[in-house]
Amino acid sequence: MVITRSYNAASDFVDRHLEEGRADKCAFIDDTRELTYGQLAADCNRVANLLTARGVAREARVGLIVLDTVDFPVIFWGAIKTGVIPVALNTLLTADQHHYILEDSRVQVVFVSAALLPAVRPLLARLPALTTVFVVGDWPETTTARDLDIESFHHALASQSSEATPADTSADEVAFWLYSSGSTGMPKGTRHVHSSAMTTARLYGQAVLGIDEPDVVFSAAKLFFAYGLGNAMTFPRAAGATAVLLAGRPTPAAVFDVLRTRQPSVFFGVPTLYAAMLADTGSEAEPGSSRLRACVSAGEALPAEVGLSWKARFGVDIYDGVGSTEMLHIFLSNTPGDVRYGVSGRAVPGYELRLLDQDGVEVGPDTVGELLVRGPSAADGYWNQRKKSRRTFEGEWTRTGDKFMRDGEGYYRYCGRTDDMFKVGGIWVSPFEVESAIVTHTAVLEAAVVPAEDREGLLKPKAFVVLKEGVSEEGLAEMLKTRVKEQAGPWKYPRWVEFVEELPKTATGKVQRYKLRNS
Repeated sequence: MVITRSYNAASDFVDRHLEEGRADKCAFIDDTRELTYGQLAADCNRVANLLTARGVAREARVGLIVLDTVDFPVIFWGAIKTGVIPVALNTLLTADQHHYILEDSRVQVVFVSAALLPAVRPLLARLPALTTVFVVGDWPETTTARDLDIESFHHALASQSSEATPADTSADEVAFWLYSSGSTGMPKGTRHVHSSAMTTARLYGQAVLGIDEPDVVFSAAKLFFAYGLGNAMTFPRAAGATAVLLAGRPTPAAVFDVLRTRQPSVFFGVPTLYAAMLADTGSEAEPGSSRLRACVSAGEALPAEVGLSWKARFGVDIYDGVGSTEMLHIFLSNTPGDVRYGVSGRAVPGYELRLLDQDGVEVGPDTVGELLVRGPSAADGYWNQRKKSRRTFEGEWTRTGDKFMRDGEGYYRYCGRTDDMFKVGGIWVSPFEVESAIVTHTAVLEAAVVPAEDREGLLKPKAFVVLKEGVSEEGLAEMLKTRVKEQAGPWKYPRWVEFVEELPKTATGKVQRYKLRNS
């Protein structure tokens, strides 16, 4: 794969398809609309012209608080085409988190879905760099707040030309920002260059998953974070395929409905969703998609029991993978024909991995170490976070903050976040290993394990367990302790088991174990 020095990602992902004859092919399908590649290109040009007309200069930032509809790619690629940097915001964040990101990134323009405007509107007066808000969806033509214009996006777009010339950007120039999920603090603005998106699409989307033009791709993971952006925005666009978008929450019922009605061939989810779909009593007879050939999981490690149960029910493997906002997508994965449930697979070709101990020394097989990755999609660094950038990006290597073990064949087994690992009797305990043993019980939906002090002040495992609907807690605690002793080891069993209604999670579905440690 060769990407030249002069390179604009929008030209490659959008305009190229017109030259290759796909103008009439469906690019995106959302809940109410379809968008062809030709319409996508025309509307991206209108966005580019709209930003230029409003005085948004090259390298300035614009914020997207936009649901997964066909408007998201139009705004995202349109901004990139004219050299403006889109900043995708998690639509599920709190008002304070939204304010932090909008202020930190100094966006001049915000695009916000009409349904989300009530939560965002009180913040506008506290954003001095902001000049214009475009409301995506039903909205009067123009209103004002302080000296700020609040306009209808679709009305403003209609007045712009459908022709535009792409900015002469560089492959190494920053194209877009994604904010990390902030599982242990406020999110960090992660800057990605123009070439990175196509790099992940070629190395993983095509070389591993084999995504091609006939595919219909559906990602329950949202566009606002790295995993979902690759799944639905860049992988299908690189191949000339079609992507299905879901604006609402990806509940089991909603996801099954999309699988049934849109018949995707490739599906992307997260472990908690796969588990919830398998446990959903209202969807036991759902057939899913008859065209489904590949499923992918990322965000957290996939418990073996979930993968095996999914394969038994639907006849399709789940390829468990590891990625990060900093690397943009998956760099370690199970692959077609090489699936081992309970492990995260091997390095995706094009990436290199190594495991280091706490002294920075590389460890051998079957020894726990922190995972570092080297590859062409690494971020340019964090915005305005020099110390954290230096700590994460070490030359060509990126620290993941995850602990793994590698066996003699090169397969990696997830052990937990660096901050989540703890020792019992001088022996490392992986929370994930204990959790995986717990969720093999048919009564359990989810589990999270953290260290807690016993009466002597020594650390021991404590489990927080979410049960499936209608299941009684009676006698389960002791049964789960016994199960962990048998499957993970006698010293690893949870001394305490607390049943809870739900686990604290980030807006992208990652369990926030640090909150459980403080409970």
